[in-house]
Amino acid sequence: MMRQACVLGVDIGTSSSKGVLVTLDGTIVATATREHDARRPAPGHVEMDARVWWDEAAGIIRELLAAPEAGPVQAVGVSGMGPCVLVTDLAGKPRRPAMLYGIDTRATAQIERLTERLGGADAIRERCGSSLSTQAAGPKLAWLAEHEPQAVAGEWRLFQPSTWLGWRLTGAYYLDHHSASQCTPMYDAGTQDWYGPWAGEVATGLQLPPLVWPGDTIGGVTAAAAAETGLTPGTPVLAGTIDAWSEAISVGAHRVGDLMLMYGTTMFLINTVDQPLTSPTLWGTVGALPGTRNLAGGMATSGAITGWLRELFGSPGYPELLTLAEQAGPGAHGLLMLPYFAGERTPVADPDARGVLAGLTVSHTRGDLYRAALEATAFGVRHNVAAIEQAGGRVARIVAVGGGAQGSLWTQIVSDVTGLAQAIPAQTIGAAFGAAFLAAGAVGSPDIDRWNPIVETRTPSASARAGYDELYALYLDLYPATAPVVHALAARERHRATSSA
Repeated sequence: MMRQACVLGVDIGTSSSKGVLVTLDGTIVATATREHDARRPAPGHVEMDARVWWDEAAGIIRELLAAPEAGPVQAVGVSGMGPCVLVTDLAGKPRRPAMLYGIDTRATAQIERLTERLGGADAIRERCGSSLSTQAAGPKLAWLAEHEPQAVAGEWRLFQPSTWLGWRLTGAYYLDHHSASQCTPMYDAGTQDWYGPWAGEVATGLQLPPLVWPGDTIGGVTAAAAAETGLTPGTPVLAGTIDAWSEAISVGAHRVGDLMLMYGTTMFLINTVDQPLTSPTLWGTVGALPGTRNLAGGMATSGAITGWLRELFGSPGYPELLTLAEQAGPGAHGLLMLPYFAGERTPVADPDARGVLAGLTVSHTRGDLYRAALEATAFGVRHNVAAIEQAGGRVARIVAVGGGAQGSLWTQIVSDVTGLAQAIPAQTIGAAFGAAFLAAGAVGSPDIDRWNPIVETRTPSASARAGYDELYALYLDLYPATAPVVHALAARERHRATSSA
C-alpha cells in the first residue's frame, strides 16, 4: 500500500510539546508528545530554556517520521505559546532563558512606568489595540534592560517559540503579524507594522524581525536541520503563530461572531470581530489570518489547577476525579473557588491575585474540591464573555478545543454556567493540528470543515442555570472581598523571596 503524502505540525506549549502528522485530506497518521515543566526561579518569574523547545521538536519530528504509516512530508507548520520573550545574539544564540507570556508577572513596575511615559493606557490602546499588561512583550524587554542589561546589550534578536522553531528549521528570522500585535507597545495595529518610536523606547538594539502572516512560507529545511530531524532538505516551512490562535485555526473559529474556547493548562478565549475593538480588560489584536481582528482574553490557570489538585491527591487517574466531581454535583457542596493561582490576566488584570477556596469544611471531599476547580474556571469564562460583549464583541458560536474539551463534564459545566452551547469538533488536539493545516495550504487548498467537522454540541442545562447564576454573583463578590488580604500575602512572599535570595 502506497503511503500518502503528509504535512507535519509542531507546537510548543506550556506543559508539553506536541506534534501531528496529517495526510492532505486531514486524516491524522501519528501524534507525539513531550512533557516539560517551566522554571519558576522567583515569585512571578516563569521561564523555559529554548534548547528544550528545539530538542523536543526535533525528537517529535523524528518520532513522527518513523511511524509505520508515515508518508513523505510535503510541508511543516509550527506554533507555540506566547507572547514569550526569547532574546538572542545575531547568530541566534540565546542570552538567557525565555520569559513566558502573561503567567510571567515580573514586569509590573515597568508596565506602570511605560504607560505613563507613552501617554497613558488610552493612547497605547488606540495605537496598539491593547493596554500594557503582563501579557505584553514590551514591559518584559524593559525589565531586562533594567535588571539584566547584558541580555539586551549591543544588537540582538527577539524570538517566540514558533519563530524559534522556524529559525532552527530554516535559518529565517521573522515574526508573524499576530504575535507582533501582542508585543505591545512596539506594533501599530492600525498600520500593521512596527512602530519605531515605541519599539526604540523598550528595545534599544533590537533587530526588528521582518513581518509575515501565518501560513506564509518562510523557507526550506536546511541541511543541518534535516540531519537533526530526518526531514528532507528544502521541505517548505510555514510561519505559524501563537498557540491559541493556531488552535482557533484548527477548528475553523475565525469567522465573525466565533469564539474559540481553549481548554488547556491555561484557558484562552478568542472572539473574531468585524472591526477593531479595544477594551481596558481584554486584548485587541490582529487575527491569525489577513483581514481578521480579534478580542481575546486569557485566564492564567485552568488545567494547571486540576493538575495541581491531582498531584496533591496522589495522582489518581483523571477519569476517577471526574467521576467524583460529577457525583459532587453543582455547587460542590458549598465550595466556591477563585481560579487565580498564578495571578490573573483577563478581565481582572491583577498579577497579585491569588487562588481562594471559600466555604471549606472538614466534610468536603476530593470530588468537591475538583468540582469547585472546574466550576471556578467556568465562572472565569463567563466573566470574560461578559467583558467581550461589553466591549462590543458578539458571541454567535463557541467552539471548544484543547485537551480539556475531550471529556463531557468540564465542557458541560462551562455551558451550564455561561448558558451558552459549545460546538465540539472531531479533533481537539489543537495548535499542532492548526499548524499542520496551515502547512497544507502550501501544497493544496484544504478545507477545515472537512479536516475537522463538528461532531457534537454541548447544550446548557436549564435546571442548573439558576443555581449557577447565584454562585456567579458570589464569585464576582469574592475577588474584591479578598483582594486586600491576598495582595498583602503576595507582597510578603515577594519580600521573603528577595530577602532569602
